[in-house]
This record gives sequence, structure tokens and C-alpha cells, in this order.
Amino acid sequence: MSTIWKPSVTVAAVILRDGKFLLIEEETSDGVRLNQPAGHLDPYESLTQAVIRETLEETAHDFVPSALVGVYMSHYLSSRTGEDVTYLRFAFTGDLGEHHDRPLDTGILGTVWMTLEELRACPERHRSPLVLTCAQDYLDGKRAPLSLLYTHPSVLEERNG
Repeated sequence: MSTIWKPSVTVAAVILRDGKFLLIEEETSDGVRLNQPAGHLDPYESLTQAVIRETLEETAHDFVPSALVGVYMSHYLSSRTGEDVTYLRFAFTGDLGEHHDRPLDTGILGTVWMTLEELRACPERHRSPLVLTCAQDYLDGKRAPLSLLYTHPSVLEERNG
């Protein structure tokens, strides 16, 4: 077992349409929760590739990121497993594209659209405190250009052995 502490890197898509945020309802170890389309960075992919993949897997929609809303850290202690994890979340905004006829990821129950007020009214249903923070930051106009992110080509090369 490694003694090196490593945060868990995740990505999220903050998408607003007609005054409502796109959220997913998902089964978690703590019950059904709300989250932005989000998930873990996989090996051999950039952060933008990860948010495109996660949005497709969780909503069946294409997603084209246009800006970084923010970078967030949070801590989570599972009430069920006692797992202690620090998350490093990169939240993006962009354009929601075509919907595909495909199954959603395991554990994803479906998508919902909610206003900020509706989201504020149910914090007990949020997957993490970052759900509301990212939505508020989006509405506050926080944006950074995607050019701020750099992925060295070595990250994208699958290694043998």
C-alpha cells in the first residue's frame, strides 16, 4: 500500500438551459443523490476528454466544453465504508449537443433540470457541497479559458508493460 497521499481527480459539466441546470440522479453508497454530469479522470485522457466522456456516459448527450468554471477541492468521509477521500474537481461549462439513444452509466437513474432555487432547497440530496458551489460560480460568471489547461502528449500515450 502506498503511503503517498493522492487526491481523486474528477471533472464536471455545468450546463444551464432556460434558467435550469442539467443534473443527474444517481445511486450512491449514501442513497440517491444529485450531481452535475461528473466523474473520474481516466488514464490516457485529458481533462476536457474526460468531461466530454462523462457527460455522454451520464446524460447520453454530446458536450463541447468552452471554459473552465473553476477548480475545487473537497473532502468526503463515507458513512457506509468509512472511506476518506479528497476530491480535486475541474468544472467546465460548454454546449450540450446531440442526444444519443444509448444506455446511461450504471447507477445513473436519469437526468433532471433544476433552477438554482430548487437546487438550494435540497442540499441533503447533493452528491457533494460542490454541486451548489459550481452552479453559483457559473451564475457569477466565473470562467477561465481552456487554454489554461495543458496536457503533455505523454499523458495520452498508452504504455505497454
